[in-house]
Amino acid sequence: MNTIRYELDADGIATVTFDAPGSPVNTMTREWQRDLDEAASQLERDNARIKGVLLASAKSTFFAGAALKHVMTLTAADAAPGFAEIEAMKKSFRRIESLGRPVVALLNGAALGGGWEVALIGHARFALDDAKIQFGTPEVTLGLIPGATGITKTVRKLGLLAAQPYLLEGKLFGPREAVELGWVDGLAADAAELRVQGIAWIAANPDAKQPWERSDYRMPGGTPATPKIAAGLAVAPAMLLQKTRGLYPAAEAILETMVEGALVDYDTATRIESRRLAKIMVGQNAKNMIQAFFFDLNAIKSGKSRPAGFAPWRPKKVGVLGAGMMGAGIAHANAARGIAVVLKDVSLEKAEAGVAAIREITAPQVAKGRMDAAREAKLLGLVTPTAQAGALDGCDLVIEAVFENRELKAAVTREAEPMLAPGGVFASNTSTLPIAGLALASARPDHFVGLHFFSPVHKMRLVEIIRGKQTSDETIARAYDYVAAIGKTPIVVNDARGFFTSRVFGTFVMEGAAMLAEGIAAPLVEHAALAAGMPVGPLAVLDETSLSLSVHVMDQTRADLAAEGKSHTLSAGEQLVERMVKELKRRGRAGGAGFYDYPQGEAKRLWPGLKTTFEKADATATATGNLALLSRRFLYRQSIETARCLAEGVLTSAHEANIGSIFGIGFPAWTGGAIQFIASEGRERFFARADALAASCGERFRISPEVRAAIASLSS
Repeated sequence: MNTIRYELDADGIATVTFDAPGSPVNTMTREWQRDLDEAASQLERDNARIKGVLLASAKSTFFAGAALKHVMTLTAADAAPGFAEIEAMKKSFRRIESLGRPVVALLNGAALGGGWEVALIGHARFALDDAKIQFGTPEVTLGLIPGATGITKTVRKLGLLAAQPYLLEGKLFGPREAVELGWVDGLAADAAELRVQGIAWIAANPDAKQPWERSDYRMPGGTPATPKIAAGLAVAPAMLLQKTRGLYPAAEAILETMVEGALVDYDTATRIESRRLAKIMVGQNAKNMIQAFFFDLNAIKSGKSRPAGFAPWRPKKVGVLGAGMMGAGIAHANAARGIAVVLKDVSLEKAEAGVAAIREITAPQVAKGRMDAAREAKLLGLVTPTAQAGALDGCDLVIEAVFENRELKAAVTREAEPMLAPGGVFASNTSTLPIAGLALASARPDHFVGLHFFSPVHKMRLVEIIRGKQTSDETIARAYDYVAAIGKTPIVVNDARGFFTSRVFGTFVMEGAAMLAEGIAAPLVEHAALAAGMPVGPLAVLDETSLSLSVHVMDQTRADLAAEGKSHTLSAGEQLVERMVKELKRRGRAGGAGFYDYPQGEAKRLWPGLKTTFEKADATATATGNLALLSRRFLYRQSIETARCLAEGVLTSAHEANIGSIFGIGFPAWTGGAIQFIASEGRERFFARADALAASCGERFRISPEVRAAIASLSS
């Protein structure tokens, strides 16, 4: 055996150690599966001399799970042999746990996905007492299902209702929660103590069995036939469909497998698992989500976009200019990670209002028991509200988060920049204005960078780092480290109007406005976006972000381009938004009315005037029969603009395009991101459909030779 070591000591303790050569982690490679079969055979041969079995790892983690690179190569033709392969591996699991000897897994580190299913071979588990360690079955977040006994065992251990968060949502848990759930039997300080605990458990439980194999076993909470469970299951599919919109087949497969498996014996239930996993793992949805949430996200976490050669950096003191919603959110993000922050506004009253906004974020956490009062007080104590620029003295980083006005941003830059500590960094939280222009107000443009946070800051994971023309590599490295230090996900893009995320997000909302301008009914526009997988309809988003702000950005863009001797013609969607604000006086939610009405004490609803002002019966009738085409327009418009960003050098990698589009603008996760969506469609089909959309909807869908070349280079 090459990936597994087997030892049987004089006391009858057989130790099976997972140790894949040349790899930092253990995964379910085909070689490992063959070795596991051989290990099971060796255990059977030695059974008479064995008192118990320990499952251990020679790596810093216990087991990482499936070999995802292999999954990415699978096609529909691999489903049948895949089923046989899954069944063979599970047969090895079954042979080990059915030896008639106690089996204990020693969890010295993380065990996720297939790795947790390996841990579940044991009749007991002991884990290191380390809060950083995570366990669980997050396969659904990768478009897969826990099909190596994970669903069957979790349902039988926790019950149908209690198992749902861990299977349908991929909820993870640490060692202490695992003890509370009954998954882990004890915690240890180190690996030596783990082994001692495991051996002691073996001695105390010579006739160990899995709980569901005992004669007195009853499924916790009841079976699908139990009235309370049956009532919940009657509505569960509809609730799941409402949440997934039918775009996430793994979640549906998990629910089906949970219920069907709970109606049959254990072995039949695991075969149901295998069939569903074999089908799901060869699908395009799994490939899309694995690409984004494993390969692309890991590329970012590993610092692939961080300039090399610079020491790690973490600011001790951060200044935030502007205590509005964004500024308060940024201040909270710093304080939540233990970084002292000075929150400055034009008056102490406004700065203190920013602290009050931070308290509105922490108060619900305290109320729900997720944060104690002492921790809240410590967090708030790290925030210093002020109206004095002198309070910024010694800041390692200052972030301006004032209104999107070039003159205002220049003024606060000139006031605050001299307060920076030697070598400090100044950042702008602008969402649209080019960094090169803003850096003109800086005395040190090489230390000037864009840090584009997303609203609400405490919920949004992404921060877009924008490199200006003069921004140094060291400044980018520091910005990257800072974003990671506050627990956010960084992507690095080059300077341009709207950068990447705002530019592409603008195409989404303006495509919705363009549909309305064509006469398509507003409810149909919103529904088409939701059907595509976007989290919110474009008209609702425009209201939330303020129609007035959109018009301000248009005006600023026209003024900037005019200063450069260039003209700018508004698109049909932009013209409609401008009309909403300037003619119809509907400025968005903050203004009390926009595409939606906001009656006090009632749910918002689409403004009836949209129907009489914009809707055309023939356009709506045609669109109603082509809902899929409307949904495609939203996805293609954003993907094409993303590809343009790549071709122009605004984006420099597909992994940042995919993660940025999902985390920053809500591009549907089922696609794997805007560039992965192009790959999943197939290059030639994507080009053909884009050409058809250009012919029917306008030149914004036209793909230039340069963009085609950029797309081709990614798929070659």
